[in-house]
Amino acid sequence: MRELASRGQLRLSFLRWAMVTVPAIVLLGFLSGRIAPTGSQNPWYMALARPDWQPPGWAFPVAWTTLYLLMGVALAIVLNARGARGRGLAIGLFIVQLLANLAWAPLFFGAHMVSFAVIHIAIILVLAIATTFLFSRVRTLAAWLLVPYLCWLSFALLLSWEIDRLNPNGETLVPSGASTQIEL
Repeated sequence: MRELASRGQLRLSFLRWAMVTVPAIVLLGFLSGRIAPTGSQNPWYMALARPDWQPPGWAFPVAWTTLYLLMGVALAIVLNARGARGRGLAIGLFIVQLLANLAWAPLFFGAHMVSFAVIHIAIILVLAIATTFLFSRVRTLAAWLLVPYLCWLSFALLLSWEIDRLNPNGETLVPSGASTQIEL
């Protein structure tokens, strides 16, 4: 016997998903940023030449927290769309792009791999565009919630490219006893 769920049941199902996905994605983002010191807490980063148009340091945690919240809600919407065509592929690609996203901060701030981080963020952007497209085929609202993420990734790609351009030897800028600043 197949019955349709009521609006209340659907809303509760979505809320249950969101209560898991939103905090999980925000926490993973926070942990990714804590593996290596970021921003003004990172002496290597502070020694890099940065463009004048770079936002102030406080803008990055605000932006990323907001983006991770939106990503968590978008994922909850897609997870809640049981039976939707393409749902599994959309979820799988979301996880791949999220893992790539979480690897960027340790790669850039911890391993000081500036040039590779530019390529890496370009890959993240391509994966995020593909994820947004797949989300749109499952639930349009979920795709729209990822649009600010795509915009920020585009900006972050330009910023990373400019930092790489301004610091051709950025990987070796601050010699230290350790080769990375990753804390495990």
